[in-house]
Amino acid sequence: MQTVVTTWFGTFLFDGDTVVRSERAPDDPEALAERARQRRAGELTPEETRLLRDRGDADWSTRDRRLAEHGLRFDPEVRAAAPPSMLAARWETLRAALLVESESALVTAWDPSIHVEEAVRAVTDLERIRNQLGERLASWVARDAPDVDSADAVSAVRAVLEGTAGSDRFGPPDERLVTARQRLARLYRETEGTLGDLSAAVEAATPGRAPNLVRLLGPELAARLLAAAGGLDRLARLPASTIQVLGAERAFFEHLRGHAPPPRHGLLFIHPTLQSAPRRERGRLARALAGKAAIAARRDRAGAPAEESLARAYEARRAQLMARRGRPPKSHRRSR
Repeated sequence: MQTVVTTWFGTFLFDGDTVVRSERAPDDPEALAERARQRRAGELTPEETRLLRDRGDADWSTRDRRLAEHGLRFDPEVRAAAPPSMLAARWETLRAALLVESESALVTAWDPSIHVEEAVRAVTDLERIRNQLGERLASWVARDAPDVDSADAVSAVRAVLEGTAGSDRFGPPDERLVTARQRLARLYRETEGTLGDLSAAVEAATPGRAPNLVRLLGPELAARLLAAAGGLDRLARLPASTIQVLGAERAFFEHLRGHAPPPRHGLLFIHPTLQSAPRRERGRLARALAGKAAIAARRDRAGAPAEESLARAYEARRAQLMARRGRPPKSHRRSR
């Protein structure tokens, strides 16, 4: 029984342990990388095509399912391998081919939504930093300016920058600390400005990457979902049930430990239709919205243009759920 074996450096026809015919691949790293791509895609390499073209009615076997689809008998027990002498002085060629292939794979796998993801994370970080700066500054100003609300960071910043914070009734202030507090107030303003610029950039960039998702959810929520999922590629692969609870991982793990009920929604609660919905309807609405979001992400991943159909379908489902709002549960209706 003759056997066909394909390696990275060519395709060989064996009769037992003897090589009957060989079709050697070129030593060019670009060509070897292209042949690796063809094998991953289930295609025939040029060497395999030449060898199979001359097969005629011969009964050849192979352990490669890809070749079995072209008339060869599939035999997973085949153990034939090219002689070691064929590998002589070719390891550097293999290394170069692998580098070319890895570079190509990185380019192919690149997801432009990574920039949206990082920008959203930067917004989250800056929001936390701004809030901490504001709390500290408001507390500091309230020490010697009781008329300033210790919970109002904006008023505290304004008082510091306008020079109305502080009083001499407790003694002359330390000018170095006054200057430091002013710098802290300016840092708060700069952080707030940067946060606004980042948020505006995210809202402007997200529709270009995920137009269907933005039509359904709005730019802010769409960007947050992309960040939580790790990019559009991964979001498009997630089921609707996972999208529904993205952002509620802590609550989900508490549920798995038996300490809490399952979460009904995560980031989707940002959507205004969920925030304004009755509590008992939020889970159903989140499920419906997650289903449409899953479809929107897959459309965006495929490069489909933006459509209104998903938003209309969600609004129809929402209207259907709201129409039942005043009805008692089914079990109550049966008891009457």
